[in-house]
Amino acid sequence: MAVLPDALAPGLKVVFCGTAAGGASARIGAYYAGPGNRFWHTLYSLGLTPHRFEPGDFREVLAYGIGLTDVVKSASGRDAEISGEVYDVEGFVTKMRAHTPRAIAFNGKNAAKAYFGRPRVDFGRQSETIADAVLFVVPSTSGAARGWWDETYWREVAEFVRACHDD
Repeated sequence: MAVLPDALAPGLKVVFCGTAAGGASARIGAYYAGPGNRFWHTLYSLGLTPHRFEPGDFREVLAYGIGLTDVVKSASGRDAEISGEVYDVEGFVTKMRAHTPRAIAFNGKNAAKAYFGRPRVDFGRQSETIADAVLFVVPSTSGAARGWWDETYWREVAEFVRACHDD
C-alpha cells in the first residue's frame, strides 16, 4: 500500500516527483507537509497556482495541470533513511507513460539519480525523456536541503509549464 496516493491524471502539464514522503507528510497523509518545506510556497510564488495550497489540498493542483508522485511509494522518511530496494523506478515509468505529462520535474537529485541509475545528475532540463515528457531536475524544497536551494531551476520549469497550451 502506498504511503501517499498519487495525484495523477492524463495529459498534465507537469508531474513533480519526489523520492519518498517525509515523516510529516506520511503522518498527515499529504505531500510536502513538513514545516520547512518550500514546495507549496514555490508553486504559488512562481505563478503555477493561484494561491498557496495547504498540503492536505494536494489533489486540487490537478485542476492546474500539476501532478504529484514519488519513486518510493511503500516507505517514508528522509532520503538517507530509504533503502534502495524500495525504489520503484519501473512503476514510476509505467505511470508516466500511462498518464503522458508534458514534463516531469524531479524534486531533488535523489529521485533523479534513482530514475537515471547514475550517481551524479545536474539540475535543470535533461536531454533524456520519458515517452515525450521533458525531464527536469530541481533543487529539493525540503527544509533539510535549504543549503542547496536555488529557485533558478524552478523558474525554468515554470516557464515551460506556462508555455504549455491546452489542446
